[in-house]
Amino acid sequence: MALKDRIAFGMSLPHRSPDALDVVAVRAVAQRAEVLGFQDLWVTENTLDHVMCLDPVVVLTYAAAVTSRVRLGASVVVLAVHSPMMVAHQWATLDYLSHGRAILGVGLGREHHYREFSVPEEGRVRRFREAVDVIRLLWTQDKATYRGRFYQLEDATMSPKPAQQPLPIWMGVGHPNAIRRAAKIADGWMGSGGSSIDEFRRSVPLLHEALAEAGRDVAKFPVSKRIFIAVDERPEVARAALNHWFTDVYHNPHGTDASGIHGTPEQVRERLEEVAAMGPSHLLLNPVSRYQEQLEALAEIVGLK
Repeated sequence: MALKDRIAFGMSLPHRSPDALDVVAVRAVAQRAEVLGFQDLWVTENTLDHVMCLDPVVVLTYAAAVTSRVRLGASVVVLAVHSPMMVAHQWATLDYLSHGRAILGVGLGREHHYREFSVPEEGRVRRFREAVDVIRLLWTQDKATYRGRFYQLEDATMSPKPAQQPLPIWMGVGHPNAIRRAAKIADGWMGSGGSSIDEFRRSVPLLHEALAEAGRDVAKFPVSKRIFIAVDERPEVARAALNHWFTDVYHNPHGTDASGIHGTPEQVRERLEEVAAMGPSHLLLNPVSRYQEQLEALAEIVGLK
């Protein structure tokens, strides 16, 4: 049985790279991924970055305009560096204009986000949970009132509402406490691309346990992993491409083998089978170069062509 018959696959748009990016590649990958049958298109948010990174809402809006069915996600938007009111409006608008195709992934952020955006770290978990509450209220209530420690609303109105009710909020977190929090308040979970595959192997049972404790249906809760990936008939070429990514973007060459997947089509298929056996319902494949060529190769590997 092909991999695509057992789990869903997403495709990363070209949006972050140590090399130049152009709109031609974004459009080509978006449109071809939809034709091939990838379930969704994904980007990240990295605003003050040492490499080129496109804004998630802008690039997904563009992708929405050149496609008609494929879903559109970001993993993750760091809520602490935004007003939740603005996030709610941006993503409701994206969902409205795309006829209900948006998935908002949110995260707590790292120390550098708070430093760079002059946001106090004190109370960051409370701030995060309040932001999620505010976003959901604005998406669902005609008049939203909220009295929190960090955010307050009084009969606030926002239009448009998302086309989806609810517009799903996924979380991308790895700490055990954060995984348990995701099981309680998120609509899906995605392991980050920088985290190792062994970390993902350990996280999935913890997430399933927390979902069961929260009384949620494990089978209906999307569980995913972003995987940076490179395919080539010459395995050394594939590894070099992925090593370039992990070295230049993540400053972590160890991630080439610990977090990414590289090799010939047969080697990549074998590794994806191993990850599929860890319990995900979805995998996000993230090529790091030669995006259109890699899209075609990966579609064949997972059985979409």
